Amino acid sequence: MVNAHHVKHVPGRKTDVADSEWLAQLGRYGLVRPSFIPPRDLRELRLVSRYRQKLVATQAAETNRLHKLLDDAGIKLGGLVADINGKAARAIVDGLIDGLAPQELVKLSGRLKASREDLLASLEGDLSARHRWLLREIRDHLHELAAHLAKVDATLRDAMVPYAEAWIRLQTLPGIDEMAAAMILIEMGDDLSRFGNAGRFASWAALCPGNNESAGKKKSGKTRKGNTMLRYLLCEAANGAIRTASVFREKYRGLVVRRGHNKAIVAIAHKLIRTIWFMLTRRQPYHDSGFDYAAANVKKNAPRWIKALKTHGFVVKLAAAN
Repeated sequence: MVNAHHVKHVPGRKTDVADSEWLAQLGRYGLVRPSFIPPRDLRELRLVSRYRQKLVATQAAETNRLHKLLDDAGIKLGGLVADINGKAARAIVDGLIDGLAPQELVKLSGRLKASREDLLASLEGDLSARHRWLLREIRDHLHELAAHLAKVDATLRDAMVPYAEAWIRLQTLPGIDEMAAAMILIEMGDDLSRFGNAGRFASWAALCPGNNESAGKKKSGKTRKGNTMLRYLLCEAANGAIRTASVFREKYRGLVVRRGHNKAIVAIAHKLIRTIWFMLTRRQPYHDSGFDYAAANVKKNAPRWIKALKTHGFVVKLAAAN
């Protein structure tokens, strides 16, 4: 198979048959770039990992349906608990299904931070027999999904034995746990030399800035199409990395003010995938550089900021006030 993005710019022929013959001839002379075809083991594991992603999405949809059902019955439990699938919340939902009174349900709250009065007020709703029946169905479905996810996770852990070195190394990155590392590794493989360099690797995952320029004028820098699953996983990891004490958090804080959350997350995912390239090609775990993006931003822009303050008279006013 040839790279579709590369073939798009190669002159074609009139019919599909003639076009395929032309591409085959170009391939013999090495004039077209091949696509990345993962080995059979990774192709089969992709089926498992993407099935896991569907299970996670279904689990999230059922959880949202549980929230909606409770709200429909006038029970505002979702506003008092951080996780509706947590231990205390599950115990309260089980009590609602069993028809316990609000005073009895409060005793099941455990270590919830909400006060007894707030909890009682949130449980004063109109829960009908049909509400209880549907709650029971959703609860049982969530238990089944959790059991399926446990089986899939065990299968993926066993499948990572041949790739243990790269799998463990990926887990040293902020925001990436064992399942995220396994799914990322399944999408890209453990041999990144086939991509040539970190820039091409990021481009393959559709995480590098777009290069849309015409007549010397730069247009949209929107990222192009690529491996959507790897892009999704790395953006999810980026959302976790910005909550850790790492260089990714500092870079995000410098970008989010100017670019917004979504563009900043794509930039962090781009930094993650380039870091993954260097980690796996050099066979080294992740070591945080500790680079201070805030200080670098101030050093770069401070003269311009001070000049703007002087232009608009703010520096003079501050000096007079002192």
